[in-house]
Amino acid sequence: MSAVAGAEPAPAPETGAYRRLLRYALPYRGMFVVAVLSMAVTSGTETGFAWLMKPLINVGFVKHDPHAIRFFPLIIVAIFVARGFFGFLANYIMNWIGRRIIFHLRNSMFSRLVHLPSRFYDNNSSSLLISKLIYDVEQVMSATTRAVSSVIKDSLTLVGLLGLMLWYSWRLTLIMLLVAPVISYTVTRISRRFRHSSQLIQQSMGEITHAVQEAIGGQRVVKTFCAQDTEIAAFGRVNGRNQHYVMKKAAVSALNVPVVELLAAIGIAVVIQVAIEEIAARQIDAGTFVSYITATMLMMPALKRLTQVNEVVQTGVAAAGSVFAMMDEEPEPDPGTRELESVRGQVEYRDVSFSYPGTAAPVLDRVSLHIEAGTTLALVGASGSGKTTTANLLARFYVPDSGEILLDGVPIAELRLANLRHHIALVSQDTVLFDDSIRNNIAYGRTAPPDEAAIEGAAQAAHVLEFARRMPEGLDTVVGERGVRLSGGQRQRIAIARALYKNAPVLILDEATSALDTESERLVHDAMQQLMRNRTTLVIAHRLSTIENADRIVVLQGGRVMEAGGHRELLEHNGIYARLHRIQFNEPRG
Repeated sequence: MSAVAGAEPAPAPETGAYRRLLRYALPYRGMFVVAVLSMAVTSGTETGFAWLMKPLINVGFVKHDPHAIRFFPLIIVAIFVARGFFGFLANYIMNWIGRRIIFHLRNSMFSRLVHLPSRFYDNNSSSLLISKLIYDVEQVMSATTRAVSSVIKDSLTLVGLLGLMLWYSWRLTLIMLLVAPVISYTVTRISRRFRHSSQLIQQSMGEITHAVQEAIGGQRVVKTFCAQDTEIAAFGRVNGRNQHYVMKKAAVSALNVPVVELLAAIGIAVVIQVAIEEIAARQIDAGTFVSYITATMLMMPALKRLTQVNEVVQTGVAAAGSVFAMMDEEPEPDPGTRELESVRGQVEYRDVSFSYPGTAAPVLDRVSLHIEAGTTLALVGASGSGKTTTANLLARFYVPDSGEILLDGVPIAELRLANLRHHIALVSQDTVLFDDSIRNNIAYGRTAPPDEAAIEGAAQAAHVLEFARRMPEGLDTVVGERGVRLSGGQRQRIAIARALYKNAPVLILDEATSALDTESERLVHDAMQQLMRNRTTLVIAHRLSTIENADRIVVLQGGRVMEAGGHRELLEHNGIYARLHRIQFNEPRG
């Protein structure tokens, strides 16, 4: 299904977005043809019913010949049986196609999401992205099924009825058609309001999702600070905005149909007046008149649905624009072409500088570091000194503004992203666990069948089995969202076991023990020692007690390397590191 494979460049926002959306239906064009044929039959039954009125009136009521119309009741039943069957078939097929389109759209969106760079997530709230994936896509569904069905079926109905009316009286039909430009102008003006209102509603839905997500994620803080009323008021504001935008759209929608119906009714009224005059002049018979009026009455619902479909189309176009804007975001740059089968783990930073967008000063300024394979280098410094950024650059979550980073003498920019990250394991302070079993969290990301012995070994080395064995389901215990059913120390030990199972030669430990109590820190520290053995390790720590045995310690300040050396050496130097050490351990100045 090539039409679903990726996000092609977007044409102009309105009709372009809709055309692009319809390309997702191309793989189902065979089913679509069946649906269109079914709609044609359904539309034809309306024209057939209107045509039936002429012989029914002229023969049955004017000429009083019941024998000639004895099969008409059966014909009417047959018309509605056909209408019901083919109407069901068309609706079912169109909904099936719509759900398949949504399935592929969501897959494409999610695939793009997980490949977007870190900078994108820095600039977009997760709630807005969730709203796009859930709410906006459902609006697209309406545009691809209800709108298309109505446009095809009701347009065919109008064409058939207009053809019948022209056959009966071109003069009367011409009068009806004079109203069409006025209706078209009215619908065009209303379309702009629909599109603008739809965009505001989508934005407000993102705000609602954001408010709910914050309140749920921070529910303990909300309770502790008795801030329920604050959160309720904040939610009320965004919910009120959403209601305001929805009601503005509802007002336009409610006005749209009666205005169009009024214009059409004026045309019908004029037609009836002229038709009465033609009947009086014997230019038209009673059957033709009734058949003609029946056709005009049957046109009204079709015209009404076509008017309403404009609202659905404009909502879908706005939603499609939002969806395709995200899908058109550039994925993580991956210009590398080389792959390393195995690495020793030697890491080198050469004059690396980096700035975040909108910051005046660089976060890193010509930083140079050298980490021998199998050794541990610790980064210390005040918050904002560039420690975490240094680690993020090694995993290529961000790209340096200048300078380069090398792995075993090869610039990491030349390596494929997947290959580079295959050789790196990460354990951070903000432990991320998935709502799955402990076992699957340890084996997370591995494409090969899990090695049960290796999982058990990693769990043993990281002291995970100590608490997992006390649980009814052991390693198969589900940890809950973000590991909520476990303590901080337990979550951190699972993260360490995950890194052990990955068995990567390069390890990043980003303040992995800063939020733990003393007992948990002891267990985690012991697990970390197992993890760091024979690995090149970049440690970021606030607690200096955890890095005293590091082979080398680098002090960063203002994005620059200010000091480097061993623990004892830096204490004797009596510089920044010694000052930080005295502050943490309440030591008097020497």
